[in-house]
Amino acid sequence: MIDELNGRMIASQLLITGLIARVANQTPNPVSFLSDFRDEILAVTAQIRIAGSSDASRTRDIAREAIDELFSLMKGPSHD
Repeated sequence: MIDELNGRMIASQLLITGLIARVANQTPNPVSFLSDFRDEILAVTAQIRIAGSSDASRTRDIAREAIDELFSLMKGPSHD
């Protein structure tokens, strides 16, 4: 059960990363877009209600780390 959940989470992260990168590449200032989008995602993570967890703050910390990791992998297009 956990392996399936982890697999689905990784697939979701890859899908979201690809979607964000595609939209960012179509904007005039992709770095600004990514920074603004990351801030919005972190704000949502801070306010979302987490049910079924005995330690919601730990779950939020893990979510923030995952968000930071995803956005650190994305880079704006290079201008050679």
